[in-house]
Amino acid sequence: MKASLLLLLACTAVLAVGARANTPEEPKALVQKVQELAQKATTMAKDAFSRVRESEAAQQARQWLADNAELAKQRLVWLKEQLAELWKKTPAV
Repeated sequence: MKASLLLLLACTAVLAVGARANTPEEPKALVQKVQELAQKATTMAKDAFSRVRESEAAQQARQWLADNAELAKQRLVWLKEQLAELWKKTPAV
């Protein structure tokens, strides 16, 4: 995550330098361009954080499934036995 954030900051710096190169003598245009680039960088950072959160949630879900797989199998066996017993008790039509 830190590497992604550093990459994002480096990209923002490069974009800011590019904005400065595109508007060498116009401060208002430069400020506007930097604000636009900052907004894009903010959006990209939020997206990166969102992906990290989603990834962490998926990882936790996989871990939970791995931890509880045996319990789920035991419950399914028990349920199958209960259904078999119920099926035996049901009168034939």
